[in-house]
Amino acid sequence: MNTERDSETTFEEDSQPNDEVVPYSDDETEDELEDQESTVEPEQNRANREAEENREPFRKECTWQVKANDRKYHEQPHFMNTKFLCIKESKYANNAIKTYKYNAFTFLPLSLFEQFKRAANMYFLVLLILQSVPEISTLAWYTTLVPLLLVLGITAIKDLVDDVARHKMDKEVNNRTCEVIKDGRFKIAKWKDIQVGDVIRLKKNDFVPADILLLSSSEPNSLCYVETAELDGETNLKFKMALEITDQYLQREDTLATFDGFIECEEPNNRLDKFTGTLFWRKRSFPLDADKILLRGCVIRNTDVCHGLVIFAGADTKIMKNSGKTRFKRTKIDYLMNYMVYTIFVVLILVSAGLAIGHAYWEAQVGNYSWYLYDGEDATPSYRGFLNFWGYIIVLNTMVPISLYVSVEVIRLGQSHFINWDLQMYYAEKDTAAKARTTTLNEQLGQIHYIFSDKTGTLTQNIMTFKKCCINGQIYGDHRDASQHNHNKIEQVDFSWNKFADGKFAFYDHYLIEQIQSGKEREVRQFFFLLAVCHTVMVDRNDGQLNYQAASPDEGALVNAARNFGFVFLTRTQNTITISELGTERTYNVLAILDFNSDRKRMSIIIRTPEGNIRLYCKGADTVIYERLCRMNPTKQETQDALDIFASETLRTLCLCYKEIEEKEFAEWNQKFMAASVASTNRDEALDKVYEEIEKDLILLGATAIEDKLQDGVPETISKLGKADIKIWVLTGDKKETAENIGFACELLTEDTTICYGEDINSLLHTRMENQRNRGGVYAKFAPPVPEPFFPSGGNRALIITGSWLNEILLEKKTKRSKILNLKFPRTEEERRMRTQSKRRLEAKKEQRQKNFVDLACECSAVICCRVTPKQKAMVVDLVKRYKKAITLAIGDGANDVNMIKTAHIGVGISGQEGMQAVMSSDYSFAQFRYLQRLLLVHGRWSYIRMCKFLRYFFYKNFAFTLVHFWYSFFNGYSAQTAYEDWFITLYNVLYSSLPVLLMGLLDQDVSDKLSLRFPRLYVVGQRDLLFNYRRFFVSLLHGVLTSMILFFIPLGAYLQTVGQDGEAPSDYQSFAVTIASALVITVNFQIGLDTSYWTFVNAFSIFGSIALYFGIMFDFHSAGIHVLFPSAFQFTGTASNALRQPYIWLTIILTVAVCLLPVVAVRFLSMTIWPSESDKIQKQRKRLKAEEQWKRRQNVFRRGASSRRSAYAFSHQRGYADLISSGRSIRKKRSPLDAIVAEGTAEYRRTVES
Repeated sequence: MNTERDSETTFEEDSQPNDEVVPYSDDETEDELEDQESTVEPEQNRANREAEENREPFRKECTWQVKANDRKYHEQPHFMNTKFLCIKESKYANNAIKTYKYNAFTFLPLSLFEQFKRAANMYFLVLLILQSVPEISTLAWYTTLVPLLLVLGITAIKDLVDDVARHKMDKEVNNRTCEVIKDGRFKIAKWKDIQVGDVIRLKKNDFVPADILLLSSSEPNSLCYVETAELDGETNLKFKMALEITDQYLQREDTLATFDGFIECEEPNNRLDKFTGTLFWRKRSFPLDADKILLRGCVIRNTDVCHGLVIFAGADTKIMKNSGKTRFKRTKIDYLMNYMVYTIFVVLILVSAGLAIGHAYWEAQVGNYSWYLYDGEDATPSYRGFLNFWGYIIVLNTMVPISLYVSVEVIRLGQSHFINWDLQMYYAEKDTAAKARTTTLNEQLGQIHYIFSDKTGTLTQNIMTFKKCCINGQIYGDHRDASQHNHNKIEQVDFSWNKFADGKFAFYDHYLIEQIQSGKEREVRQFFFLLAVCHTVMVDRNDGQLNYQAASPDEGALVNAARNFGFVFLTRTQNTITISELGTERTYNVLAILDFNSDRKRMSIIIRTPEGNIRLYCKGADTVIYERLCRMNPTKQETQDALDIFASETLRTLCLCYKEIEEKEFAEWNQKFMAASVASTNRDEALDKVYEEIEKDLILLGATAIEDKLQDGVPETISKLGKADIKIWVLTGDKKETAENIGFACELLTEDTTICYGEDINSLLHTRMENQRNRGGVYAKFAPPVPEPFFPSGGNRALIITGSWLNEILLEKKTKRSKILNLKFPRTEEERRMRTQSKRRLEAKKEQRQKNFVDLACECSAVICCRVTPKQKAMVVDLVKRYKKAITLAIGDGANDVNMIKTAHIGVGISGQEGMQAVMSSDYSFAQFRYLQRLLLVHGRWSYIRMCKFLRYFFYKNFAFTLVHFWYSFFNGYSAQTAYEDWFITLYNVLYSSLPVLLMGLLDQDVSDKLSLRFPRLYVVGQRDLLFNYRRFFVSLLHGVLTSMILFFIPLGAYLQTVGQDGEAPSDYQSFAVTIASALVITVNFQIGLDTSYWTFVNAFSIFGSIALYFGIMFDFHSAGIHVLFPSAFQFTGTASNALRQPYIWLTIILTVAVCLLPVVAVRFLSMTIWPSESDKIQKQRKRLKAEEQWKRRQNVFRRGASSRRSAYAFSHQRGYADLISSGRSIRKKRSPLDAIVAEGTAEYRRTVES
């Protein structure tokens, strides 16, 4: 069986997940994974591979071909794909973005097609057709046509408005301009006209319109600085660099116009951090990687001009490939409402069938023997019953409310505008208002169980601030004066003595300034000198102002702090760095830069002072620095205590140290360093080993404490959402330590939280899988599943897991190619069956493992997933949706959050400096995370309550209205005669009962917004579906049935054997219809008054206005004048005036209304008195609770030894600019003439060939 196991695709189980790396993306190939391992190929494998290659030609991965400045090349027949029948289009997408659904020609047919996919609309279309058949029509055709046209028209207009907005946004993006080479010159072109193979020119602060290969730039060595905030929410600059050959030869317009390079690269994919390709030019080939590619959505920064070749355009760009599939989102109530409409369909058919059978029986027993009922047709009773079935389908059609859907759309539209108009969700700094980008999901905001949030730019501002430091065992950063006395009064330090101070830096410890200026403690000046010299920041001067370009915001904050304290980094060359030390400029020789990486967690610089001394300065994580300190460090314990204090305040810490180096020691080490720098294999490992030799016996200077500034109100928001029983999961690409630190800062994690990591979770899940396998047997499927918790009850637990562990745990690890290649010869049936069973077992194991993981994670109060890819973010959201059936919300700010935003039931985009990609894909957007509490706890809860009340009332009023026909059938021989006038049936849902319920759905609120925020537990009713479910639905139906009985039988009893005031009997059919209709309109409008919690003038006016409107229209329709004009359409001439002048009828109406409403009043009174809900209790005490309670931040508890959660961020998530600096490629220099460059390049090439 070993052969079978080897031939299967198996999960990698031999490698330990790495917490520091972001795992591969879903598009990663097996070849790329196998490149990591150099295994010896077995002889059998080699033979099989050769046989396979001989069988059919090998197809390379790089199949995307791009020819520069040659559009016709990409239009060749072999690049064309068949789109539809004989219509073909190029596989190369154009650069136009299309998010709209309709155009001028397709709007009407597609809109109608979309609307008639709704069962109710199709039902009413069929009904309209039935009403045009005279034999079965019992109602005029217009009773269905008018409401149907109203519904279709309003929905179509709403779709049109939404699509026009999409057209405008698409037009705005597609009509942006850039310069493209056409006819040998750069010309202005729109983004939508850019094509693959075009050479374009971009300037500073331009957005990159497509994925392009960087050819050259105005910077030295064609460096190009880009901001990727649109992609990942990070505002720190990243650099790209062109190939040396294109940098040399493609600087001028004429050379760019004649550029005819040919590129073979990978097909379009979603890997933001990887690219594989080859440039063929001048009879040479040059490898291409991600460092040479500028992605669509990036912004050019600090680079005057750059040139690029378009490789991927439009829908093929990586940012679009990462956006995921656009899903049609519908609310939980929508699905429930559809099932309820189907239930009503079934009830309608059963009732109609029962009444049709009754008519057939009545015809056989009575109708055939009553000569005065003969209609001239000799139809059998069964045929008459069949016709009557369709007749009752028409009469009882209002049981399925046609106006329900349009009313729901109107309410949702109004609620969306309330969100847009909410001034408390308006961010004045950025002039950004909240925006409901969809109108179909508002009530679902009141049912959220899980929130999935990005970190950078969503919870944090991505702004690092120097807050405190510890120097020589002394902590600085509190509010102190120059005499070292603490003060409650906040007085900012005046940096006016420093001409290089940036003016934005805020610091409050005057004693530190006194120490720096006095020079009493040498270590204080050494501390800030280290910050000014030990970094890979690059500087740029604009109008005399210094602008720092840092590989990470952490490092920028440290250099900027040193600048404000008087130690200013001014400039650097390949071998020197110039610092202004309290006004005195000094230049130091840089002997070596020992750059940061995620394993070292530190960086060092070796310099020679003007006096000739050699000194090493180092900064890094405390865990790695303390291991390398010399034994005699007197302030070691004091610094450790300071680090613990900084950690308790959720500040990001860093240790600083130095050492003096002897000339002989450096010379010996430098030889090893140079040898490692040119190593042909394992260069990084060799360098790390050499670095270790010099970075030892260090002298500790102190520690820095940087605040990764949270957005305002983040801890308060998370606290309130937690009280509303909403669980928050943070999904981020950041490192584990950084994510954990932010978890404490925003109070998602607390001091008493027990944190479980990937290895703990893997062990728990492995044990659970073993137990489930042991329990599984013949009888396992008959035993009911018993919920078994992973953790003992009580205690506060959190889960922190990295992307690599996530793949390991969820069995999502990339699969290796099988060790023995399976040739394409037929297998036996037994082998096929066993292979199929093996695959099924693997899938079942994977599904069970994923379900167990979700169960375990949901037992934790908080979950933080770090180092995860965009695809993994979406996968985590999908797992919770799939296995917990919970309503999810995802919130983010960058393109890497788009997939997650689209996957969740509701997506929220943070709009601001980070770009608009997430906002464009979201359902709701606003500028600050803190607005989420108002969106959910106020707008979401109100929308849910309003929609539930609206639906319950709508079903009630329609059943009360429709089932009167049912009771009337028992007294008219089941003849499908209506109990009302036709016009009343047409206008009942449109005019007589629509406005009050619409206003309740728009304006009602059980408690105020302040009380909703103060008592988050009120939110729970939506999560538990307490206000609208099948039980509530059937209660509403029962209420409607009882009301219809009262409406019919009380007037019927009153009309039996009665005589009016004038001696005439008022008990004719038309007067009876008017009496029931009047009682119905008054009852349903007063009922909405009982259901209303929040009374305004508008509500009162709508209720009494609807009743007045009914009587006004009825008297008008019953007048003689309109009968003369339209005799066939208006047949109740004079009925209203004759019937309603009888006091007896008014008494009947009042009695009917009273009997309908008084039991409801009694039940409501008893329920509020005996079983009050949470909102009922708050309503009673709302006056006393008017003053909103102020939220207080949880007090930090300092505990010695809390360093286990200290952030060892070590200044960057990627390598810094050290290689650029040491090579001199980033240093500006006068460009040589082209001839000299060509000659130099030729000589260099010859030397390379000769060597």
